[in-house]
Amino acid sequence: MNRLFWTGFIVLTTVFGFNIPSRAADPHKFRVYFGTYTNETTKGIYLSVFDPATGTLAPAELAAEIKNPSFVAIHPSRKLLYSVSEVADFDGKPVGGVSAFSIDPASGKLTLLNAQPSMGAGPCHLVVDSAGKNVLVANYGGGSVAVLPIESDGRLAPASSSIQHHGSSVDKQRQEGPHAHSINLDAANKFAFAADLGLDKVLIYRFDGAKGLLTANDPPAGVVAPGSGPRHFAFHPSGKFAFVNNEMTSTVTSFTYDPAKGALTEIHTLSTLPGPTPGNSTAETVVHPSGKFVYVSNRGHDSLAMYKCDESTGKLTSLGNQSTGGKTPRNFNIDPSGGYVLAANQSTNNVVVLKIDASTGKLTATGMSIDIGSPVCVRFVKLD
Repeated sequence: MNRLFWTGFIVLTTVFGFNIPSRAADPHKFRVYFGTYTNETTKGIYLSVFDPATGTLAPAELAAEIKNPSFVAIHPSRKLLYSVSEVADFDGKPVGGVSAFSIDPASGKLTLLNAQPSMGAGPCHLVVDSAGKNVLVANYGGGSVAVLPIESDGRLAPASSSIQHHGSSVDKQRQEGPHAHSINLDAANKFAFAADLGLDKVLIYRFDGAKGLLTANDPPAGVVAPGSGPRHFAFHPSGKFAFVNNEMTSTVTSFTYDPAKGALTEIHTLSTLPGPTPGNSTAETVVHPSGKFVYVSNRGHDSLAMYKCDESTGKLTSLGNQSTGGKTPRNFNIDPSGGYVLAANQSTNNVVVLKIDASTGKLTATGMSIDIGSPVCVRFVKLD
């Protein structure tokens, strides 16, 4: 069938209203894994399936039983999942754990491979490097970061690198010492970024993926205003900019990024709120796959702050706020198709689907939600 014929056929079907299926394939469905805080009714990591063609989530089911898997990360192969375990004791030591799971390709269920100590108390965030060779973990309670190599079978080896942060900042209750709240890598896999709430810094490390080694960088950090409490950090798809939400002041800071030096330079800082909201704190930062929009979650205001991103300067412009349809939106994520946000509301035990307007970046409620106890992390895996 030649191109001219097909073009004419499309015109005829449009004019006369024939209902002919599109040649383009429907968007792929995605498995979605949810990290949780466990309790009497919540047992570990949960699994659902998201359909971006309809914006619907299937009812959640337990994928693996594990205590307090508050944050999870997917291996680039899509065959492995790694999880923190926010516990006070791991093998008799006052540290948390990091666990490795294989993903069953048919069901998506998880099988525990092994676990290693996180090298600090209160592990709260982790990532897998782009080569799939290492897991990097941030320990909030211990104020430290560590690297755990991934063995050929997906299991975790003992930590190859561990760095203890030092110092404090102006809030003597929240910032009496270091509190590493997240760990991220740049696209080149050369630099790691640890947002430390207790130090008001995004600490920068050189990363040697072959050796699983972190070393101090020069410059050593990106700095935010005293008392801000940086929490979660995200890069712009261009690699030219990065953004961190500041938990204690309900703000978001934009940086320019120098990939040669690993340097962050502040552009500006904006509020995540439409007005004073006592008791609010921010949680997650996510950049839209298009690079046109940035979103930050507010716990207390119970909303997502929406921003338009100037892709030439990295500056943000507020688009307002959208309710997450629940309370305490800890984490949220954008489905890889870029059409929807899944917001995990920790205090109301639900995950809510919001639709993204591709032209404006604004979010609207879809009425779709599922029940999950204390959901605090959302991660997608493409279904083949």
